Amino acid sequence: MGITYIEGEVRGPLGEERVRFLIDSGATYTVLPEEVWKKIGLKPLREHEFVLADGTIIKRGVSECYISIPQGEGHTPVVLGEADDHPLLGVVTLEILGLVFNPFKRTLQPMKMMLI
Repeated sequence: MGITYIEGEVRGPLGEERVRFLIDSGATYTVLPEEVWKKIGLKPLREHEFVLADGTIIKRGVSECYISIPQGEGHTPVVLGEADDHPLLGVVTLEILGLVFNPFKRTLQPMKMMLI
């Protein structure tokens, strides 16, 4: 399994911040570290419990921001991480942008869109 990163920008009420995201096709939501979401002025809109790979349950605030990566841009929900949480680009954001991760080429590509 390879590790793939992508540079992007996130924007909130107080400004914009450049972020190096790990593309994580196993993560549902995009995660922003505490330093980033506080700089751009995000506030929790709700709180959710999340289950980590080892079964640990954690609570994190969830907000929304505008995200821009080379393949597209748009609004997305984001998990408001703590200081030691790493930036992850999750599947919900990829789907919002109409993208899928190709694990063989380790690239993002357009999603086959179906209107059913």
